[in-house]
Formats: sequence, structure tokens, C-alpha cells
Amino acid sequence: MSAASERPAGSPSAGEPALLVVGKIRRPHGVAGEALVEIYTDFPERLAPKTLIFVGAAHQPLTIRKRRPHKDGLLLAFEDITTPEQVGLLRNLMISISAADRPPLPEGEYYHHQILGLSVVDEDGQELGKLAEILETGANDVYVVTRDDGTELLLPAISDVLLDIDLPRKTMRVHLLPGLIREERE
Repeated sequence: MSAASERPAGSPSAGEPALLVVGKIRRPHGVAGEALVEIYTDFPERLAPKTLIFVGAAHQPLTIRKRRPHKDGLLLAFEDITTPEQVGLLRNLMISISAADRPPLPEGEYYHHQILGLSVVDEDGQELGKLAEILETGANDVYVVTRDDGTELLLPAISDVLLDIDLPRKTMRVHLLPGLIREERE
């Protein structure tokens, strides 16, 4: 698929979120004020010392002082937080970064928030619905397109199906393979 955008896929544009969730503070670890963090991002290297992050719904700004791996997550220490009691106040809060700080993606790749809500059209330009959900499977993502009549299209995110994404026009052009429509069930 090709990007028809004038901006690189990694650049924030109008209508995109200002902050992106990259993890969640689970609990204090040890006695030196470290926090065990569950990672949600594909780019955990961005959570490096001296990085400004935002914590919780109030977007409390914190600067990472130290980082080290721990099992399936990271241990982070923050400037001005030196005790487990201080970290405990941050338990279960989301960690966000500025969308402007996200790494750019290669041509033709997009962050989920950039494509959710796009109008999906077929090769002839006929509107099929809106991209409502992205299912992450082992082989490839599957795009769930909600149609006006309540049915869903399941589109594998593969080059045979995805023809082009045009972010400025907010459209995704696709080639339909047989068997992609399913009825909404209650």
C-alpha cells in the first residue's frame, strides 16, 4: 500500500491526539522509588532517561531518571520520586508521551489512531463503511469495517486487500476478497 499523505506517517496532524498511551504503572518496586511499568508501545526504547512523560488523566509531567528491563516490562525511576510510597500514588495510572515525540514510521505504515475512523471504499470508490476496530492476530492485523446496515467487513491487512490509504482525504481503498462480510450477531 502507498501513502498518499503529504506528511510522513509519523508526524502528528490536525485531529490526531496530542498524547499517546505507551504504558501503565503497575506498582512500586524495591525501596528506591522505582515503578514496575507494563509496556503498551512497540517502541519501548522511547522510554529512556531524560524523557518527559505524562501520567494519569491529569497528565502529570514526569521525567524519567532511570530505566532497566524487568521480566515482561520495565522498571522506571522518575526525577523527584524517591520512595515506594510516592510511586504507590501512581499505581495503575497510564503513561503517555507527546504525539509529536513518536518515531516516524516507514512509508506505507501507519499508527492505529491514524487510520481508525477512515472511510473504507472499494476499487470503484463505493463506500463500504468506517474502519471501527483493528484486531491484532499472529499473522497480520484484521480491520473491522462497520457498514451502515450493521454488518461488518473483515479485511486482512495484506497488500492483496489494502490498495491505498489517503490520510488527508480520510479514506482507505480496498480490494474485496470473497467471504469478508459477516452479519452482526447479538
